[in-house]
Amino acid sequence: MDPLFIALSGMLIIVACQFVAPKVRVASPLILLAVGLAIGFLPQVGAIEVEPHIILEMVLPPLLFSAAVRMPTMDFRREMQAVAMLAIPLVFLSAFAVGFVIHWLVPAVSLPWGVALGAVLSPTDAVAVSIAKRSGVSHRIVTVLEGEGLFNDATSLVLLSAAMSAGLAADSHALNPGLLIGKVALALGIATVIGLVVGELGVRVRSFIKEPSSDTVFSFVMPFIASIPAEHVGGSGLVAAVIAGLVVSRRRASAISATNRRFSQHNWQTMTLVLEGGIFLTMGLQAFGIVEEASAVGGGLGFAAFLAVALGALIMVIRALFIALMLAWLDHRRQHRQRRFDAEAERIDYFEQRMNEACAVDGDMLEARNLSPEQWGLALERFRRRLSRRERRNALRATDLDYFANEPLGPREGSVIVWAGMRGAITLAAAQTISSHAPLRGYLLTIALFIAAGSLIIQGLTLPGVIRVAKPQMASGDIPEEERAKLLKVMGSALVDTALAQAIHEVDGQTLLSAGVSRTLSRIGHAVSHDGASDGDRIARTADRVLSDILQDVGAPEGETHEGLRPRCDDETDETVGETRETGEQHGDHARGTVDMSGEDVERSFTREQIRELALEAIHAQREALLGARDAGIFSSAALEDALARLDYEEILLVSGHGQEH
Repeated sequence: MDPLFIALSGMLIIVACQFVAPKVRVASPLILLAVGLAIGFLPQVGAIEVEPHIILEMVLPPLLFSAAVRMPTMDFRREMQAVAMLAIPLVFLSAFAVGFVIHWLVPAVSLPWGVALGAVLSPTDAVAVSIAKRSGVSHRIVTVLEGEGLFNDATSLVLLSAAMSAGLAADSHALNPGLLIGKVALALGIATVIGLVVGELGVRVRSFIKEPSSDTVFSFVMPFIASIPAEHVGGSGLVAAVIAGLVVSRRRASAISATNRRFSQHNWQTMTLVLEGGIFLTMGLQAFGIVEEASAVGGGLGFAAFLAVALGALIMVIRALFIALMLAWLDHRRQHRQRRFDAEAERIDYFEQRMNEACAVDGDMLEARNLSPEQWGLALERFRRRLSRRERRNALRATDLDYFANEPLGPREGSVIVWAGMRGAITLAAAQTISSHAPLRGYLLTIALFIAAGSLIIQGLTLPGVIRVAKPQMASGDIPEEERAKLLKVMGSALVDTALAQAIHEVDGQTLLSAGVSRTLSRIGHAVSHDGASDGDRIARTADRVLSDILQDVGAPEGETHEGLRPRCDDETDETVGETRETGEQHGDHARGTVDMSGEDVERSFTREQIRELALEAIHAQREALLGARDAGIFSSAALEDALARLDYEEILLVSGHGQEH
């Protein structure tokens, strides 16, 4: 059959399943798996086999890179301990437990090959994340599941390679846990270094690329630039791609242009849809060939199904016990952090008191200590810097503790994490890399197929029901009003020292209005000049409306408006806008700190291009303020992403309007 016809048919099936999934309330990967199984077992369709390296080396790196770019680095930092425990020790425990059990039940399968099968069955599938998101569980559960999926694939594949080497050498001593942990640590270390370098260099290169299409093409290449060298020097290519993606996630808001960010984001969504859909469709199509190979082995498919049920149950029991212990340990760590925070807060208070006393030192005491006032001043400055660093660290610890308190991981949340640990397409792809010299290879592949397909179908279909029964903490649909108000205050305060605020103070607002430069610059001008440029609260209330009207005034060619393109804040009503306009008119003749200019002078001083530059500079200042708040952990990742996206679309609107004018 023509490969082009197969590819086109596959894409159409992916689109159709994506359309049907919301209507039947079933995740599209599960529908694709069912469609693939149905097609694969048709009499007219022969056995289909896909080279595993295509999935492991060509499909997985971009998928994991994309998932890492989407993950907020602030949340990943907070959940790093949980992710590391699920991605490394749980993988080892599951693999060795499966290895011992299958070696006991089927002596023909030696321990190394049993551990190899266990490594194949260890990685979880990302389809659970999409189901959990759609069910509305808390953001913390989703972050833990996403983080686990990013790294346990790589750990499993490194362990699989070591186990196969031991199996081919017929040396069970090569499975020494200490040696395996050393190999995994070395592979992760090499991959981390390469991923950091590729991510940082990639972001810097993308900062010079102005054309969105070229930037997207380069972003498509980045995961392979990280994964291929890592594999060649003994590291994990998948981990390298993930680390590079995390670097991009952290740096893209400050280094990559808004247009390029949003353009590549939409294109990556399309790419991810095609790759993920293709994996599950291919998984179903390959099932017939794997089952046919296993049926030729003595014992039949019934015994293979029994082994799949037994091993699948064993994996879930180990996962449940491990996660229960992990949650208890995390709670212990949270209490330990709370005690450290309280102790550090007391020390900071003590140091502040000492600082106040040190500032009151008189000349006689300095002379007694043989210190000049300049030397004492330098010593105090060094002490202030150290105290400031300790205060920032403790403030970050406080925001982390608030995060853990607001989104706890208890038994209810743990039950969801346990049941969401389903196996999938990665398990099947890894199974096919098992050497042809492995004993009962067909049986091993069939067991992997049964466990992957069975867990996807059973756990995937029942996960929403488990969530309803367990009743874990659910994500709040909207950003809280208190957090939204704080965000607006931070964004508004960032405008105080911008050129936009300075320009407003230099020109009387009514003169600007009569000159027709901007109907809102006058409004904000009176607010700022009347209350003072240092009044951040006043600016915060008006900053959103200022940029909104500038976008309408100068963001597009003459005669065009963009009303509604920029989301209005919840507290911004027509009534408040009217009140602000009225206030501006009342104070128009009494603004302080302004310069009388004629309309012609204003038009010469503030062209559309200059006002556009002022607005862009204000947007950049707000973005820097939000990134600083992100590093301090003040706001939730959802609120920050929403605010940063708004700024991106504002910047795109201004830049695109400038391009149309020229």
